[in-house]
Amino acid sequence: MYSKKGKVIMMTKRKQPEWLDNAVFYEIYPQSFRDTNADGIGDINGIIEKLDYIQDLGCNAIWINPCFQSPFGDAGYDVEDYYTVAPRYGTNEDLIRLFEEAHRKDMHVLLDLVPGHTAVTHEWFKQSMKAERNEYTDRYVWTDCIWVEPTGMGSIRGISDRDGSCAVNFFSHQPALNYGFYQPDPEQKWQQPMDAEGPIATREALKDIMRFWLDAGCDGFRVDMAGSLVKNDPESKGTIALWQNIREFLEEEFPDAAMVSEWGEPDKSLIGGFHMDFLLHFGPSHYNDLFRCDHPYFSKDAKGSAKEFVAAYQANYAKTDGKGLICIPSGNHDMDRLAKNLDTDELKVAFAFLLSMPGAPFIYYGDEIGMRYVEGLTSVEGGYGRTGSRTPMQWDDSLSAGFSAARKDKYYIALDESADRPNAKTQSEQEDSLRSEVKRLIAFRKANPALQSKGEISFVSDDYPLVYKRTSAEQEITVIINPGADAVTVPNVNGKVLYTVGGSAVVEKGIVKADGCTAVFVG
Repeated sequence: MYSKKGKVIMMTKRKQPEWLDNAVFYEIYPQSFRDTNADGIGDINGIIEKLDYIQDLGCNAIWINPCFQSPFGDAGYDVEDYYTVAPRYGTNEDLIRLFEEAHRKDMHVLLDLVPGHTAVTHEWFKQSMKAERNEYTDRYVWTDCIWVEPTGMGSIRGISDRDGSCAVNFFSHQPALNYGFYQPDPEQKWQQPMDAEGPIATREALKDIMRFWLDAGCDGFRVDMAGSLVKNDPESKGTIALWQNIREFLEEEFPDAAMVSEWGEPDKSLIGGFHMDFLLHFGPSHYNDLFRCDHPYFSKDAKGSAKEFVAAYQANYAKTDGKGLICIPSGNHDMDRLAKNLDTDELKVAFAFLLSMPGAPFIYYGDEIGMRYVEGLTSVEGGYGRTGSRTPMQWDDSLSAGFSAARKDKYYIALDESADRPNAKTQSEQEDSLRSEVKRLIAFRKANPALQSKGEISFVSDDYPLVYKRTSAEQEITVIINPGADAVTVPNVNGKVLYTVGGSAVVEKGIVKADGCTAVFVG
């Protein structure tokens, strides 16, 4: 499956964990979810406390953003110790208890794995900075001269006695771990091949981290920047080969562990051995055309377009060849909130789409109640423009929104102070709320095999309305998504109306007539 030279070897079709067939994920940004010890920062016990809420919504799987020890220069994506829960969130024992409580409810938990870089405070990096050689000298990507910077990568320079510059990923305090270069430049002796001792040691250290948390009860990982590990790898062949090697390790020791990649190129990530990949706001997916642009497709003004998204989706879907799942999230910690561009009626139709597409859906905490992007916040822990999407979860209509008993000036990020901010308690009690609609849509998805993760899809129309068929061995359902304000007719649809979102719809002599801002399921 993998050679020391980094050659990609075609894989046979692997077994996918059965629980992914009908998984609906809820993404939790732990520091903003629920604070149980009144320090203004969410914690693991807060997640445990709210498992019933997540289960009631219909989600049966959780992705937790990084919760490991960190200096929090990038909200935990700068890991200082992969083996220790950050004290502000609790202890390793608390995290293990979360796994156990989730499993009792037939839920699964993915941790966020950051394999590409660490914090500058990580012990590995401290050792790598030393002038004398040691086992961590080649753990990171270092040049061999302080005056030489790695091309196009940025670097940390002049911070130790070691002669060289260390490459960084993203922020300048995130030194890049060394998995080797797929095409080392022979003129740059510091560029190590993938089969050099340093890159192999880094890869094995990654396996040890995964082994530790899987043994503790974790059900798998969402992997940060999964396509970026091997350097000078323009076609990702080296990175694919690296993940194939990790897949081999997982198949031998943890065959039920689920792997989700932040890669955005399913044809590469799924060959690499991941079970799922995201279509994201970066790359060629046209995901933002649907929700986050001047005229999103899901706006009532019907000035948007889904054409390029559908074309990109179909191309990626064909490339997967049944080997894994493509996931479309409602959002995440790096994106503007859905509600920044869409009102409640539009959000309901958008969720009808998100919860009727193949692959496992991912709901970012608070999107189910229409939490807003909060404008004008000062950056918190490397959030910058993303900070407004990371505000505390709004649990109820109290002054603290049920997030914390701490003074508001102690909150990790300021609350949305709008008088009409949505909250989970009120929406749980209202049948016509966004949350109630999302809950019904999840239940409808789970009750119909054609709508679940592995049901096939074929598009009938990529305009207004968007029309596609979902099929399984048991059934076929036609999904009609009409975000625009005007009513539409769709010919050649057989069956009866199974469910509607928004307005009403009827089927007469094979023609569906649907109101504006409405989603219709016919089968």
